[in-house]
Amino acid sequence: MNELRAIAAPRCRDASETLRREIETGRFATAEMLPGERDLAALLGISRTTLRRVIAGLIAQGVLTQRQGAGTFIRRGAPRVEQPLSRLTGFSQDMALRGLRAGSLVLESGLFLPTPEEAMMLGASPGEQVLRLSRLRLADDLPMAVEHAVVPRHFLPDPGAIGASLYAALAARGARPVRALQRLRAAILADEDADLLGVARGSPALHIQRLGYDAQGRCVEFTRSRYRADLYDFVAELSLPDVLRDAG
Repeated sequence: MNELRAIAAPRCRDASETLRREIETGRFATAEMLPGERDLAALLGISRTTLRRVIAGLIAQGVLTQRQGAGTFIRRGAPRVEQPLSRLTGFSQDMALRGLRAGSLVLESGLFLPTPEEAMMLGASPGEQVLRLSRLRLADDLPMAVEHAVVPRHFLPDPGAIGASLYAALAARGARPVRALQRLRAAILADEDADLLGVARGSPALHIQRLGYDAQGRCVEFTRSRYRADLYDFVAELSLPDVLRDAG
């Protein structure tokens, strides 16, 4: 078994380098989608089992992406986004500031009783309904994040009134967040989220939890998001406190 693995590893590396070279030289530029497994395995002179390993490796490297039920596609010119941690903006505004077209696919929208966690975070009573909005967030049609936002019903009583921007809908009712507490941590994407984002299962992600407060100090949003780690960077500007500067 070990001998077979030793033989297969160089073959897999060679095939991976060949396929990457073919992609970079534009062989598949007209279609953007790779040929089927059988044809591609024959083209590279490898078995379909080895081909699957090659494709999985190139997906992990960000060269390819798979769309469930559609096939394997070449990822070209994916925008990498830097988000300053000191600026409170929504996803739509973030993308507009970078010249990218923001989009969303609604996964869930409606009024529900809060979970214990949602009630605690929002300071809501267990019997008070909340608006729950889950979306796949897109930039120039490329999946960037899976976002789950929860808002107390009295701030947004009608889920149908939300357009492209949750923050714009809150602003229209005088409840736009002006301050937020945000927590970031590394995470591994659940299989469902990985499929939605078009990345390999088990890919890393940035898990962002945000509590947004309006000008009156009321908590108006509790949002949890999973951002693609390969396309999104959060940037913080640091400065030395005055007391340490004076200390020399």
